[in-house]
Amino acid sequence: MPHVFPAVLAAILLCPAPVLAQDNPLVESPAWEELKGLVPSGETATENSGVLLLDAPSRASDPAFVPVHLTQPPGAPAIRALTVVIDENPAPVAAEITLGPAMLPLDMELRLRVNAYSNVRAIAVTDTASVLAGRHVKASGGCAAPASKDLEALRAEMGQMRFQILSSEPEGTKMRHTAKLMLRHPNTTGFQRDQVTLLNIPAHFVDVLEVRQGDDLLFKITAGISISEDPVFQFRFLDNGAEEITVHAEDTDGNVFDQSFPMTGL
Repeated sequence: MPHVFPAVLAAILLCPAPVLAQDNPLVESPAWEELKGLVPSGETATENSGVLLLDAPSRASDPAFVPVHLTQPPGAPAIRALTVVIDENPAPVAAEITLGPAMLPLDMELRLRVNAYSNVRAIAVTDTASVLAGRHVKASGGCAAPASKDLEALRAEMGQMRFQILSSEPEGTKMRHTAKLMLRHPNTTGFQRDQVTLLNIPAHFVDVLEVRQGDDLLFKITAGISISEDPVFQFRFLDNGAEEITVHAEDTDGNVFDQSFPMTGL
């Protein structure tokens, strides 16, 4: 399967925006007060920077491609799952993420759509507690933003993937890699309009993404409409020695995309 991406798109996706986390703490949110009882562990989660951190720009340069960086400080307790929520989005739960042991301590970045000035938060569950981290992001219109190019062209390339090892460093007798996965998909939200007919374009997005090294799960994401067009994920993982990374994705139209990438020669 071809996986050559235009240089312009790659530049947009591969260059994270600068983050000034201290400038945009969470703010009071009536929407969250209504939501938190519906989000796993939302009612009991408390902010704890010793377990989980979330960075995002205080003002998004593009509301349809907002970089959100989730990390854990050294020595933080293991988290196995987390939920990413954008309070003011029409579908607030952006992603539910299951993590394998090789992903810990967590260091993961994804690109989200933010539809209005909103808190962006992550709720994580450890063996003993639920914790919350977040930032307030000034953005508007991310869920209704038009596609970056002709929709038919995006559909023609749908399912193409690219996987890169960006850097590696030793950790004991193993290596920890920083990797980037890109998947071509229009990820339409149902709120965008066809510029010719002026009718809403039906929602069509990747709702399941699973990444493994050999048989071991790195992460699985169950996603909604808030993941950006042409999803991209950057993450760190501990190499288990298996020779392949496998990616399995499904979308809301029933399409299935599978691809393997060798760990050698990347």
